[in-house]
Amino acid sequence: MNRFHHALRRLTAALLLAAGPTLAFAQGGTIALEGAPYVLEGTEVRSIRAANLQRDYQIYVSLPPSYAKSGRSYPVVFVTDAPYAFPVTRAIGYRAGRGGRSIEEFILVGLSYARGDTAEYSRRRDYTPTPSGDTTLVSDMPGREPKFGEAAGYRRFLADEVFPFVAKHYRADMGRKTFIGHSYGSLLGLDALLNEPEMFENYVLGSPSLWFNKRVMFEREKAYAATHKELKANVFFAVGSYEAVRHGPRFNKDEDMVRDLRNFTAVLKSRNYPGLSITSVVVPDEDHLTIAPAVITRGLRWALPGSDRPR
Repeated sequence: MNRFHHALRRLTAALLLAAGPTLAFAQGGTIALEGAPYVLEGTEVRSIRAANLQRDYQIYVSLPPSYAKSGRSYPVVFVTDAPYAFPVTRAIGYRAGRGGRSIEEFILVGLSYARGDTAEYSRRRDYTPTPSGDTTLVSDMPGREPKFGEAAGYRRFLADEVFPFVAKHYRADMGRKTFIGHSYGSLLGLDALLNEPEMFENYVLGSPSLWFNKRVMFEREKAYAATHKELKANVFFAVGSYEAVRHGPRFNKDEDMVRDLRNFTAVLKSRNYPGLSITSVVVPDEDHLTIAPAVITRGLRWALPGSDRPR
């Protein structure tokens, strides 16, 4: 029977290919239209309504290779700026993870932008903690004023709607959640860290925009420290060495993000929170754009060490 089905499948494929030039084999032996969009295997796109925000969002989900056969639960990695970071994080997890030996297998959830919004408009609004204070900024969406400062509302959307959705539909270990963000995405992570640190067990924060709104996050941290004796979280910070203010095309021109991160981590460490673990690195020869894959690789290895690495 198996030989018959295999022969029938090959015959069907041959007939379809002979029918015209618009059909071809896709990876895995299935039939796809020639020129059709490339699809990442083992991934899904889900739509979720943010009721309080009155907006619709998509999340991208990637399941690990062993998911179908294992029956076990997996840690979950949530990554911002999904149109860029989701395929990069997925590829790094597959290749650098070495089948769970260097990086533990995980369910990946990519947090995409609001439906109908551009990436810039959505991330400015959803990832930042306060209005920008910069009246010179313009919107990239004609007819709409630029918006900032809705991180608290977006954070509630994640906790109240995205987390339960993931827990319901996948074998997710929601007690082992890792957040990965970059730039404004890291501001969102810091907003969670200083308001609901228990939202994630691990925070991977690359090139946090600590300059935003006159370094408002330094004031937020000071306010948190005034009323708390504990901050229980594992935090991995990273920034590129070229994100300092110097001359040259790859260096920052106005804001020294290396200096800001060093100052911020120094303040956090000075609080002596018993439950806070901080790792902070300056990655050589990387700028604000090139640092992101390095942050993801190092962050995953730090947060989810594989079977060959000590925990």
